[in-house]
Amino acid sequence: QVPLVESGGGSVQSGGSLRLSCTASGQNDYCLGWFRQAPGKEREGVAAISRGGTTVYADSVKGRFTISQGYAKNTLYLQMNSLKPEDTAMYYCAARGPCSYYSVTLRPDVYDYWGQGTQVTVSS
Repeated sequence: QVPLVESGGGSVQSGGSLRLSCTASGQNDYCLGWFRQAPGKEREGVAAISRGGTTVYADSVKGRFTISQGYAKNTLYLQMNSLKPEDTAMYYCAARGPCSYYSVTLRPDVYDYWGQGTQVTVSS
């Protein structure tokens, strides 16, 4: 088990910023990622990071969102800038592993552990 706890969601106007945080207890050899799910839509990958620091982003958020990890690797962040109404969704932190040093993916089906989510609402 890898307990994951997200925080930092909220409501902002279009063009605003939010920073999501996720605390992952336990494993240092797991890979982490951020996902989101809007009502009536499938869960989609937003950003992910490998154990070596390689990152990958969904095309819809490139240049606006930044994923990063804390020094101890057990905290994951998602800095979201220039938010748009279409970014409105429940955001989830997820973990998979143990994973190889350079492995990174946005496929939600390969992630084993999920947080409960934090809501992000962007108004126009």
